[in-house]
Amino acid sequence: MSAEMRMTIRRMGFAYPPAMKGHWNRKRPEFSQLVNAASLAMPYLEPYLIRTMRKARPLVREDALHREIDSYVAQEATHFRQHRKFNDELKARGYTSVDALEAKLDASYAEIEATHSLAFNLAYAEGFESMALAIGQMLIEDRDYLFGGSESGVASLVLWHFVEEIEHKNVAYDVFDHVAGGYFRRVHGFLYAMTHIFLLTRHGYRTLLREDGLWHDLRSRLRLAGLLLRIFRKLTPRLLRILVPGYTPRRVPDPDWALAWAALFSADQDAAGRLDTDQLRRPAPVPRGL
Repeated sequence: MSAEMRMTIRRMGFAYPPAMKGHWNRKRPEFSQLVNAASLAMPYLEPYLIRTMRKARPLVREDALHREIDSYVAQEATHFRQHRKFNDELKARGYTSVDALEAKLDASYAEIEATHSLAFNLAYAEGFESMALAIGQMLIEDRDYLFGGSESGVASLVLWHFVEEIEHKNVAYDVFDHVAGGYFRRVHGFLYAMTHIFLLTRHGYRTLLREDGLWHDLRSRLRLAGLLLRIFRKLTPRLLRILVPGYTPRRVPDPDWALAWAALFSADQDAAGRLDTDQLRRPAPVPRGL
């Protein structure tokens, strides 16, 4: 198997059986809501990224990069459509705050796009993708703790998404470097994107946990604090490397588990969408039995 992943446009299917509210990981309701809040952003963030790449495409003079942009756009379009389906499931599970959260996200990305230059939006896109690469590595490394025993459909959705974030890790960087470039512009875009996304996500999971009645529950808040400490302890070194002059995502190795997931998809497309979350500790993904 190649040590470097290649972009593939995948048509995925995920099943979301009824569960207790939005706690698809019943052992970790706080992590469930953190992921749910991030999912709510995808139908607004990823179309913004797509529009940014499409605006930059006429300024790119390399045919190979044109093809990579087109594949990137196709992958991101698949992502936000799948997340929209999942977000509709959250509404069906009774979350009345979702509409207001979605309106806030929609307005926020519309405002960024309308009031900033293409160079800034490309830096934001590159910053998000570098952050997503770091998050994807962290989620895969800690997959058993975070997703073990959870609903297969949601865990499969999230892990598929981040495998593909790893897969197209170079595209936004290459387009930014080709069209705009500059170390300080890149770092500013990364810091802006990271702060913006983290604040939106915090507002989202705080709102969802409040609707659960957990936001003011001391034990839940302590679990949340412990979870965030664990995540940022693992994530921070990967985020700091983005600040180093000469950073390029091309030098970040692809996790073996992500390569194994891509191989599983090639062998059995349906299996890749129904991972056995009781066997995530294994070095390669295992599909749930029918």
